[in-house]
Amino acid sequence: MKGARVVQKMSSTRGFARVAPHVVPALDRVVHRLTRGRVLLSAQLLPGVVLTSTGARSGLARRTPLACMPEDGGRAWIVVGSNFGRPGHPAWSHNLLAHPDAEISWKGQDVPVTALLLAGEERAAAWRALLAFWPPYATYQARVEREIRVFRLVRR
Repeated sequence: MKGARVVQKMSSTRGFARVAPHVVPALDRVVHRLTRGRVLLSAQLLPGVVLTSTGARSGLARRTPLACMPEDGGRAWIVVGSNFGRPGHPAWSHNLLAHPDAEISWKGQDVPVTALLLAGEERAAAWRALLAFWPPYATYQARVEREIRVFRLVRR
């Protein structure tokens, strides 16, 4: 699909990394709320969830639209803390480290999940699958010195 390649190339640019974190989640939150959880704009390119995690410091519920890679027939989802190739880890990844029990909205249904930070061979295998799924992740990783966090969200 030529359109997908164009979007992948555009999403790998530094300009996209500067603008997207402010625009994409905001649009996703509005559309998700207006459609009662049935639609995520970003999911037109990649599957997506809205993660509700507990704030690491505040203890408050935090909602974050995320691209995901579904696994195991909808029993697990891989999410990537790429932060669009920006230097720091995204806040939602800190939240999952502090409070791994969370909830996702997946295709209009609320699903309780537990987040597992992947490491070692398990992370390496997931990373290979992610690069086949969305090649721009390689550009994001090359742009930062930190290892991008990869989580498996498992249905509770």
